[in-house]
Amino acid sequence: MDTVAVAKGAYGIAFAADGATWFTVAEGNRVGRISPDGGAPVYWELADGSQPTVIAVGPDGAAWFTEYKADTIGRIGADGELSEFRLAQGAGPYGIAVGHDGAVWFTETTTDHIGRIDSGGAVTRFAIPRQGGFASAIAAAPGGELWFTLNAAASVGRVDPDGAVTVMPLELQGAAPVGIAADADAVWFADIMGDRIGRIGNDGAVTVATLSEGAKPHAVIADGAGGCWFTEWGGNRIGHVTADGKAAGHDLPVANSEPHGIAIAPDGTVWAALETGQLAGFRA
Repeated sequence: MDTVAVAKGAYGIAFAADGATWFTVAEGNRVGRISPDGGAPVYWELADGSQPTVIAVGPDGAAWFTEYKADTIGRIGADGELSEFRLAQGAGPYGIAVGHDGAVWFTETTTDHIGRIDSGGAVTRFAIPRQGGFASAIAAAPGGELWFTLNAAASVGRVDPDGAVTVMPLELQGAAPVGIAADADAVWFADIMGDRIGRIGNDGAVTVATLSEGAKPHAVIADGAGGCWFTEWGGNRIGHVTADGKAAGHDLPVANSEPHGIAIAPDGTVWAALETGQLAGFRA
């Protein structure tokens, strides 16, 4: 497994189509980029205490990210220009995804809303019909809908392209989903407190792959072959679940690294952001 040294506090990670690596540094209030050719990371400094978390890259190469403590959505264009969109005080934005409509969608953890930013910068908010759920990660599905997790409500939710929001409770004891991903066949979620990776099929059926005790899966991404990859925040591993539900873990080369975000590079390498200050890459 390869590692690349970055700033301590690395949290979210995403890839542009050209292979550029984008990542957030939550502890250091920075966003970093590594060029497709490698080399030292370039950083953009944010306001003190902003705590950038999840990051996503649009088809135009722009990186979008949440600033959890600053109630802000940030954007760094392909030209390197930083712009920021202020939200209501106390919104606590966390998850972010670029929808198939080109808009950017995000979760507000403390206000029970899903937000959307259109190409002109206008923000629209959609109420979640479940109070106090702590909306966390969000992911775009091929059909145009967005799926999100409600960590404190043991539920997942869905937002249609027109903004209609529905919530689906999970019948799993002690569930607390965080990460979520979607492909044409299923929605995957990481149940951090239940040490499970869940799968919701197109028929609505929920199945789970049980991990080792204390694994605490955090982020998840579909693998393009019917399965998913995920980080084990507590187990210090990158894990994989196959389309038929078989789970396997791969130990990270840095002890107690606290892996958070996960993404797949254009060349197929799976990368995780480690809070200890590295990006770790695993080629399946």
